[in-house]
Amino acid sequence: MKKITIAFALLIITISVSAQDFRLGKVSIAELEEKVHPADTSAAAAILFKRGKTFFEISDNYPVLVTSVETRIKIYKKEGYAYANEELVYYSGGRTQRVYFTDAYTYNVVGGKVEKTKLKSDGEFEEQLNEEYTVKKMTMPNVKEGSVIEYKYIIKTPYYSYFRDWPFQYDIPANHIEYEISVPDFLAYNRYMGGYLTINQSEPYTRPGLGSRFNETVTTFSVKNVKALKDEAYVNNIKNYMAILKHELASTHFPNSSPEYFSTDWEAVSKKIYEHEDFGRELRMNSYFEEDMAAVLKGIVPPAERMNAIFNYVQTRMNWNEEFGYYCDKGVKKAYNDRVGNVAEINLMLTAMLRKDGFNANPVLISTRANGVALFPNRLAYNYVVAGVVLSSGETVLLDATSKNTSPGILPIRALNWIGRMIRENNTSAEIDLMPKINSKEIIQIAANIDAEGKISGKLRDQYYDYNAFIFRENNSGTSQDSYIEGLEKTYKGLEIGDYSSTNVKDFGKPITEEYSFTNNNVSDVIGDKIYINPLLFLTRTQNPFKQEVREYPVDFTIPQQDKYMINLTVPEGYVVEHLPTPIALAMEENIGNFSYNIAAKGKQVQVSVIFNINYPNVSPAYYATIKDFWKKMIEKQNEKIILKRV
Repeated sequence: MKKITIAFALLIITISVSAQDFRLGKVSIAELEEKVHPADTSAAAAILFKRGKTFFEISDNYPVLVTSVETRIKIYKKEGYAYANEELVYYSGGRTQRVYFTDAYTYNVVGGKVEKTKLKSDGEFEEQLNEEYTVKKMTMPNVKEGSVIEYKYIIKTPYYSYFRDWPFQYDIPANHIEYEISVPDFLAYNRYMGGYLTINQSEPYTRPGLGSRFNETVTTFSVKNVKALKDEAYVNNIKNYMAILKHELASTHFPNSSPEYFSTDWEAVSKKIYEHEDFGRELRMNSYFEEDMAAVLKGIVPPAERMNAIFNYVQTRMNWNEEFGYYCDKGVKKAYNDRVGNVAEINLMLTAMLRKDGFNANPVLISTRANGVALFPNRLAYNYVVAGVVLSSGETVLLDATSKNTSPGILPIRALNWIGRMIRENNTSAEIDLMPKINSKEIIQIAANIDAEGKISGKLRDQYYDYNAFIFRENNSGTSQDSYIEGLEKTYKGLEIGDYSSTNVKDFGKPITEEYSFTNNNVSDVIGDKIYINPLLFLTRTQNPFKQEVREYPVDFTIPQQDKYMINLTVPEGYVVEHLPTPIALAMEENIGNFSYNIAAKGKQVQVSVIFNINYPNVSPAYYATIKDFWKKMIEKQNEKIILKRV
C-alpha cells in the first residue's frame, strides 16, 4: 500500500509579521505592547527570534566546539511564564564543558517607558542529574503578561562528534529562527534534516577561522513565521515531525595526520554495537541458565511450545527495573541471579536462551515511541532491544519479556515505532517492520430489555483479542475488580453494573472475556408516547476526534483494529417500532478502513450489527480529509435514534 506509507511532507507557511531588530538589547515598544501574536491569537508566548551559531576554537591544539544562542521571547499570558525559564543539560562525567548564560534581561512597559530587569545570580543554578549529566537552569526575573525576555547562552565542549540538535519548530509560534554553522577544514560532518518545514539554506562559503589557524566553511539555515507544533488526535510522538537539524561526525583530517573516517551505515552501526562487550559478549554467555532451562523444557517437543516456554520462563522470573538501553548494565548473569534487569539484560538473556535451544534468534534494536524515529545511521538512534525469532516459514516473531502482559508476537506499545533493526552474529543487519499486520479485535454482545420509562437492563459480553487483550491487561494490572467497575460506571454516564466476571486475564494464549449485567437510564428519551433510543446504547460514539481543517502529521492509530457490536434489544410491552435508522456501509479509499451498520426489527426484537475496521496503524496526512469525513458520517449514523411508539 504505497500511498499510505508515511512520508515527510513540506509545509510552507506564509504569515506576515512586522520587521524586527534581531539584536539583543533592541527590544521595541511595539513588541512590548503587542497583546496577541498576529498569526496565533491563542499563543501563550512566542519566539520573536532565536539565532544560533556553532563554530570551533582551538585550545591547547585541540578543537573545542562552541555553540552560542541568542533568544527573544514575548510572553502574552500567564500560561507563557514557563517560557521565561531555560534548562541546558550537558555531559559532566568527563572532560570539562562550560555552560553559561549572559545578556539576560526582562523588559516591561512601566509608565510608558521601557523597564529593564537584569538576571541576577540567584536566578541561575545547577543540578546534578546523575554521575554523568548536569543541568544548568535559569529563571528570568520580573516576568509579567506582556513581558519580553531575551538572553544568550554559550556552551563550550571538547566533544565534537555530535552537534546539539537544532530545532526550527517549537510548541509556540516563532517569527524568525536562524542557525549558522562554521566547520573547520579538518572536520567533516553528515547533515540530516527532519520534519515538515521548508528551511532556507545559504550557499556555503569559506573564510579564515578563529586566529586564522584554519579555514572554515560557513552555512546558514533560516526560517520565518513558523506555526506552533501542536499535538493532534492520533499522533505518535509529536517530536517525530519537528523540523530539526542533526549532525554526525563523518571524518577528521588533522594536520600531520592521516584522515580518519567515521561516516557509517546501518551495517557498520550494527557491527559496532554487536562487538561491544556489554552486548555481544552477554549474548554468548549461557552456562548460568543451562540447568534451569533444561528443567523448563523437559517433556516439551513442538518448537512453538518450546519457544513459548522459554519466553514465559524469562517473563515470569525477571523483573524490569524500567531502565532503557541496548547495553547491559550489571550483566545478564547477575541480572538473572538478582531476577531484576534493564531492557538489554532481560531481552538479551531471552535471545541467548532461544539460541541455545536451536532457534534462529537475534536481537532487534528499537527506538521507542517516546525516543522518536531513527533518522540516520548512528548508535544513539536506538534505546531499546527485543528478541526476534525467524521461523522456518520466514516469518519473524518479536518477543519482549520486560512486560508481564506481553506474549510472543505482541510487543509493548512503547516499542511499536515503525522500523527496528535485527543484528546478527555475522555482522549483517536487516530492517524489521515492528507494526502489527492483523486487526486486533474487540467483540461486544449485548442482550437488553427496554422498559416503558426508557430504562435499559441486560447483559454484556466483551471479548478482547491480541493487542486489545494486551492493552486491557496493561491498563488493569493491579486494579481491583471494584475499582475497575467504578471506572466503567464513571466512563459511561448512567451505567450501573452487577454480577461482573472475567476469564483468561492471565492466560495470554486466549482472548479475555468479561461479562456483566447492567442497567442504564441515560441512553433514551421518553417524549409523549414515544421512546427515542440509541441503538448502540452507552457505547455510542459522540465526538469526532479529527477537528482540524488541515492535518499536518500522519494519523497514528497504533494498531490495526476491529470493533464488532452485536446488540439485541427487546421492545417494551405496549410499544412498537415506528422508525429504524437506515443501514449503511462506508469505506475509505485504499482500504484504510470501513464501517458497516445494519439494523432490523422482527416482532419485539431489534437487532443491531456494527463492524468498524481500521486496517493500517499509520496513515499519511494526505488522507486526512477522507478520515475526517468517514468519522463524521460514522458518528452521525451511530447517533440516529430508534423510535418506539406506544400503541
